[in-house]
Amino acid sequence: MENLKTKLAAISLLILLVPGAAWAGGGWTPAAGAHYLKLGQYSIFAQNYYTPAGDRVPIFSTQVHITSVYWEYGLTDKLGVVAYVPFFNRSTLNEVVRPDGELVQSGDELNGFGDPEVRVKYSLYREGPWAVAASIGLGLPLGNPAGGSTQLLQTGDGEFNQKLLVEASRSFKGGNGYATATVGFNNRTQGFSEEFIYGVEGGIKAGSLWLIGKVNGLESFKNGAEDLSVNNGIFSNNLEYLVVSPAIAWQVGKSWGVTADAGFALRGERILADPSYSVGVYLDL
Repeated sequence: MENLKTKLAAISLLILLVPGAAWAGGGWTPAAGAHYLKLGQYSIFAQNYYTPAGDRVPIFSTQVHITSVYWEYGLTDKLGVVAYVPFFNRSTLNEVVRPDGELVQSGDELNGFGDPEVRVKYSLYREGPWAVAASIGLGLPLGNPAGGSTQLLQTGDGEFNQKLLVEASRSFKGGNGYATATVGFNNRTQGFSEEFIYGVEGGIKAGSLWLIGKVNGLESFKNGAEDLSVNNGIFSNNLEYLVVSPAIAWQVGKSWGVTADAGFALRGERILADPSYSVGVYLDL
């Protein structure tokens, strides 16, 4: 079994997954002056981990909870800004004690601000049911990359990154259905490997309820510093995953609603292997 520090590297995946799950809007940009605001809560309770070889192994129980705000605003009908702010992150390691009372693993916890992301999004094409948009984002290293009494927990990855996304969407049934495909490139600094991002998403509306399915993936170019993977696993490098996420969005009122989704990693490298869960409340103004 790999050492604890290497397994805890998986927690940094959450810094990547949550913004990725917030690709609201797809190929459409918000109209000039329009707002989309979402308060979200993301949680994972993990006892399993995907190793660098892709094997699923047990680990000491760990939890990660991220409370965030996601915001889209239309500067013009073609240009918008997007912000994701994880303003409260909580990571914990559960204490492990043998039946005879011997302490196996001390508990630990870390609370703090996470790594926000800010993007500028531009409409490249919009005609009939089709829409294509591109965005450039900056990930800001404002979180704590090494905290808790063990210095093994984190609320950020400690590196400044630049992300390019292209999203293509098509609406169906007069706006009561949609499909989106996303591809992107994440340029990471501080010796981290660059990453290829991809995803597909589809939804259909039934009354006031949206039924949504998402598949998101990330592949590492594995061109970063080798020692980040071997000696400093807390700053997890060369992450890879394929995640399937069923979701629902219920429009409660004219301009607000609630969302819920779950994420299941079908495969991965250096990531937590158990399901994640998210809920949110949104305003669409």
